Amino acid sequence: MLESYFQGSVGNNGVLTAFPNFDNHEPIVPERSSEGRQRFRTIWISDVHLGTKGCNSELLIDFLDSTDSETMYLVGDIVDGWRLKKKFYWPAAHNDIVWRILKRARRGTRIVYIPGNHDEMFRQFAGLDFGGVEIRRAAVHETADGRRLLVLHGDEFDGVMLAHRWLAVVGDALYELLMGLSHWVNLIRRKLGMPYWSLSKMAKHKVKNAVEFIYRYEEVVARAAAARKVDGVVCGHIHTAEMRDFDGIEYYNDGDWVEGCTALVEHFDGRMEILHWPEEIARRDALAALAVSGEAMARAA
Repeated sequence: MLESYFQGSVGNNGVLTAFPNFDNHEPIVPERSSEGRQRFRTIWISDVHLGTKGCNSELLIDFLDSTDSETMYLVGDIVDGWRLKKKFYWPAAHNDIVWRILKRARRGTRIVYIPGNHDEMFRQFAGLDFGGVEIRRAAVHETADGRRLLVLHGDEFDGVMLAHRWLAVVGDALYELLMGLSHWVNLIRRKLGMPYWSLSKMAKHKVKNAVEFIYRYEEVVARAAAARKVDGVVCGHIHTAEMRDFDGIEYYNDGDWVEGCTALVEHFDGRMEILHWPEEIARRDALAALAVSGEAMARAA
């Protein structure tokens, strides 16, 4: 059903193969063994923006192959319908991401998909399950230590989205330009052996108005959670990972997979943590290099 909707509604009538058949599809990037994966009770990711060149598919595939959880929330803007309607773009790596998520559902992970504003075309399917994925407008998650967290994308509280949708579309075009520059910067950095760096994230934190908007947004979302009598809220939308307390209401933003490449996780004791995946990869590579160096020294001794 969803596949046929995509084929008729986005990509200039292009055929989207984003819902692979496990019987005849193998990922282009082979899935790594599940041994040694970091285990969590819950994982939240959002703002992947599949269907755009800004999506950091390589880092996300590495994350999915390195972690596992009992429950995974997809907190909106997983697919970028805005961009797909303008120009069809769907590389094999994006198919691989969907394949991995659906495979998690097959293995028994509970997958809850809460569409955002860029994938709002899926909101009409709220309440349905597709391929083991529950589609919901919002959800309430109970942590291992008994806290109730409202989970939603967060565009509902974005004044620009609510009052001036045209301005949001213009801003999205400018953002796409900035992400294109960031892509070329990181290609050069990779050739020089340097780690991933987000140009757009740096620019956002340098602009005073952007910083003020982020804080106001976080405060509004926290107040909305308090009004709903929950202990906290998990959202995405603004591409800024954060853990903050607002008068006893816990605000969590899981970030994105375009700029920061972050995820929010719940440990089995209820403790919450933001994983900055480029830093996790750098740490892992450093440990691997240290181990190789240690083996070399041991052989030389």
